Amino acid sequence: MTLLPTSTAGSLPKPAWLAQPETLWSPWRLDDDILTEGKQDALLLALSDQQHAGIDIVSDGEQSRQHFVTTFIEHLAGVDFERRETVRIRDRYDASVPTVAGPVARKAPVFVEDAAFVRAHTDRPLKWALPGPMTMIDTLYDAHYGSREELAWEFAGILNQEAKELAAAGVDIVQFDEPAFNVFFDDVNDWGIAALERAAEGLTCETAVHVCYGYGIKANTDWKASLGSEWRQYERIFPRIRESSIDIVSLECHRSHVPMDLIELIRGKKVMVGAIDVASTLVETPDEVADTLRRALQFVDAENLYPSTNCGMAPLPRALARGKLAALTAGAAIVRSELGG
Repeated sequence: MTLLPTSTAGSLPKPAWLAQPETLWSPWRLDDDILTEGKQDALLLALSDQQHAGIDIVSDGEQSRQHFVTTFIEHLAGVDFERRETVRIRDRYDASVPTVAGPVARKAPVFVEDAAFVRAHTDRPLKWALPGPMTMIDTLYDAHYGSREELAWEFAGILNQEAKELAAAGVDIVQFDEPAFNVFFDDVNDWGIAALERAAEGLTCETAVHVCYGYGIKANTDWKASLGSEWRQYERIFPRIRESSIDIVSLECHRSHVPMDLIELIRGKKVMVGAIDVASTLVETPDEVADTLRRALQFVDAENLYPSTNCGMAPLPRALARGKLAALTAGAAIVRSELGG
């Protein structure tokens, strides 16, 4: 693989004909077989956008899911989407969520068919994101297990089934999204990372964990504004992540108050360094991206540095997202040239 291979954290904006733009949990605008065809068309568009921008490690852009967590959950037995409760998500905003009403189980593969479809249309390394166990339990109301840890372990086993089939379908990196890791520090260290390792157990492909400060939505930007001049949340979890079996850590850096030296705490891991601010409508210049990467290189070896986005870009306009992808690859190219790669 090329030096400083570029990637995205996950989601890209959906076409307006598929779902309402710039909206999370946006309802589909198509139905039945037309929806299936529309999702595949959107997958090809997202893939084309990434390849045109020069992204080295491509993804599905999460085009076939309404939300990075709930679309996976809605395919599981034991979760009642008609029975909804309001819960505090990530300890900062309220949302109406489905209820765990019985034992959870995976009835059938969820994203494996989509992964095989994308794999058939590109030769580039393919990364696929799944929600992590702790973030899954934080996006539900539990009326059955009565234990966050027990439910997380159940989800970890289910995720492991899906992840193994994704790897068999040709996925090169399975990423587990765990924004909840930036909130529930004691649980993360007590059992959250162990549950994550269970989800990744026995995989033949590489594994990643994405820990960020969230989409660029108001609830998240308001929370960030309350965190002060230094965001040191990573300090609480990185030592344990460094000891884990996970290969790659995806984190937020650009235009944030995360002290760059915290990356030293995961020295030895591959690091997807967020060099694109997904909460801003300004397109970064290549030089801004390059500057973020240069600063990161003080704490991560060049062969382990993967330039990426801070988080997903689903809520952004498509043209803006394309501009940010182009800036990411241009900035990476500057630093790659400086390194002689």
